[in-house]
Amino acid sequence: MKKVLLILLAVLIGGSGATLSAQGKYGADSANCIKYLSYYKEYYKQKNYDDALPNWRKAYSICPPTANQNMLIDGTTLIRRLISKNAKNAIYKEALVDSLLKIHDLRAEYYPKYAVTALNNKGLDLVNYVKDDDKALFEGISDIVGRNGLQTKPSLYIFQLQSAVELYKAGTLDEEKIIDVYEKAIANLENTPCKTDKEKEDLVNVTETVENIFIQSKVASVESLVALFTPRLEAAMDDLALSKTIVNMLSKTEGGVDTDLFLQAVNNMHRLEPSYQSAYFLFKLYSSKGNADEAVKYMEDAIEYPESDDKVDASYYYELATYCYKNGLSSKAFSSAKKAADMDETLAGKSYMLIGTIWGSQVCKGNEIESRAPYWVAVDYMIKAKNADASLAEEANSMIAQYAKYYPQKSEAFMYNVLDGQSYTVNCGGMTAVTTVRTQN
Repeated sequence: MKKVLLILLAVLIGGSGATLSAQGKYGADSANCIKYLSYYKEYYKQKNYDDALPNWRKAYSICPPTANQNMLIDGTTLIRRLISKNAKNAIYKEALVDSLLKIHDLRAEYYPKYAVTALNNKGLDLVNYVKDDDKALFEGISDIVGRNGLQTKPSLYIFQLQSAVELYKAGTLDEEKIIDVYEKAIANLENTPCKTDKEKEDLVNVTETVENIFIQSKVASVESLVALFTPRLEAAMDDLALSKTIVNMLSKTEGGVDTDLFLQAVNNMHRLEPSYQSAYFLFKLYSSKGNADEAVKYMEDAIEYPESDDKVDASYYYELATYCYKNGLSSKAFSSAKKAADMDETLAGKSYMLIGTIWGSQVCKGNEIESRAPYWVAVDYMIKAKNADASLAEEANSMIAQYAKYYPQKSEAFMYNVLDGQSYTVNCGGMTAVTTVRTQN
């Protein structure tokens, strides 16, 4: 107490000049304002919060908010302690929470430089103390998001969406509002600045949580998303952000990727922001829809982008070769598999085996030699496959044994002036290869 009196004495010794100069900042009753600020602060520094509280209350009732920002900051700590002590007194607790939130608003109003921090802290207190009132929680956090924008504390988006979903279930908010809340939350999170790797990691976790809340809520059906976003996309075909939102939302909704709207939005993304990834995505989409011409076109587009390296291009060529083979495009499958083998030796074995399979599956017109010659080429590539990748030897040998059954008889080959070991050029299915004659007795 002696120390408190010394501080008070120092204030009084400062003279009336100092008091008069502080009149505006400390209000009409500046002397008492300064006195109680000093009283509460001394107790507060000593962590004697019980004695600090009545002095703080007196300072808070006399001093204007401009008197001291710490009065507001320390007040939130004191009020939180009081809330904890009176947790079972619902009426008193509610009044205390209202006071706590009011203090945050005063700090944001009178100290605009710290408004973002004050409002984010208000959001955390809303989450802690108003969590049972979905309407108050949603409206409070939505106000903070509206005022803080990209500086909103990321975790608040989680509680904003959770409370919105609960209000939807109660029939207070409609489906379109929930979608709007989710859409804006994701957009803000994607653009929230991060200063450290930890902040980036936390932001990713929050974004995933928000997405999971939306998906698990099952608020938006495919039909409702299509009905909502189709006219919006048609009216704003050059809005890249909208197309990304549609793709993001439909990709997380059951059946969404099968809609025409999803395909249109992906096409729009590729048109507005082309990349090898978006071209590849379109290949996957069109291939799943059985549109081989468009699928092949977009895969070839993906490969042509300079941003994709040889390893990526090789994997694309192999995938394209497999797709073309399954869809009866033998010539394209053959040429694509050869490019995959040439560009990445780790894919050579698989690529050669695929080429061998392609040749072995050909049905070629012509005489006994011409119709069987593709099997020679098939065996050539099976041998190359096991030489390039020893793990394929067993499978390759099995295929070689099967193809050998279809070699022409030596007597048949002789009739066409063809002998074992000769070089032979095969033309079939738009493909050409030079091989070696093989016969069976």
